[in-house]
Amino acid sequence: MLERLLQLSIDDLSAFAHQHGPSLIGALLVLLMGNWLARCLANFLQRAMNRASVDPTLSGFLRNLFYGVVIAVLIVIALQTAGVPSAPLLAALGAGGLAIGLALQGSLSNLAWGVLLIVFRPFKVGDFIHAGGVDGTVEGINLMHTQLVLADNREAVVPNAKIGADAIINFSRRGTRRFELRVGIGYRDDIGKAIDVIRRLFANDPRILIDPSPTVWTDGLGESSVHLLLRAYTSTHDFWPAQTDLLRAVKEQFDAEGISIPFPQREIRVVNMPTGER
Repeated sequence: MLERLLQLSIDDLSAFAHQHGPSLIGALLVLLMGNWLARCLANFLQRAMNRASVDPTLSGFLRNLFYGVVIAVLIVIALQTAGVPSAPLLAALGAGGLAIGLALQGSLSNLAWGVLLIVFRPFKVGDFIHAGGVDGTVEGINLMHTQLVLADNREAVVPNAKIGADAIINFSRRGTRRFELRVGIGYRDDIGKAIDVIRRLFANDPRILIDPSPTVWTDGLGESSVHLLLRAYTSTHDFWPAQTDLLRAVKEQFDAEGISIPFPQREIRVVNMPTGER
């Protein structure tokens, strides 16, 4: 009985191999040759993008995406070659892809925006930006999120979808920035003299750009002072030190020139009334 069962199994295997062997061998060859060809094409695509100075993160992502799509097509072709109906398989893949897409829609949104940020480059590493409600210096950009270093050296990891959905303000792109300071002088002080002092300070500071030229003018009349508005351009790197140094120089020079910088004051009058009228 055992010998008969073994003979039947061998016969069945022989018949199966005779009937399906060529298609299985063909499917295996399709996978092996296709995988080799897909790898070669993917590597060629990445080298071409590197020569075109495409961002390494984006070129690596596109290379892997191309390779994955080609492998998926090869699997379908191999199954067809082996005699497996492709219609149910494609339907199952489509349903699975839809389910995965719905489950990962947030991640896919970050991924899509990551590709767009790398392609269009609204900012680069080292730029100081406002994006996604956060102000910071860009430390890194990848396909899912952007790392920002805040002014107090904390690190913020902002999802790319949040950055792409809001306005992006790049403070470093143009290389220069304008600062604005307000200074008050007393009502009895000479406004023209104060403006001349500030203009001399502009001219003596090499960090303040001549073009566009710095400006100073009367901005308003306060309760206890005349407001002067100062505006000047500097390079991005000199933005903070130039304005803080200028503010200190204005105070010191005003003191030297006898120009007062008043603070809020209140005048109290005491009226002595006759005793009988109290």
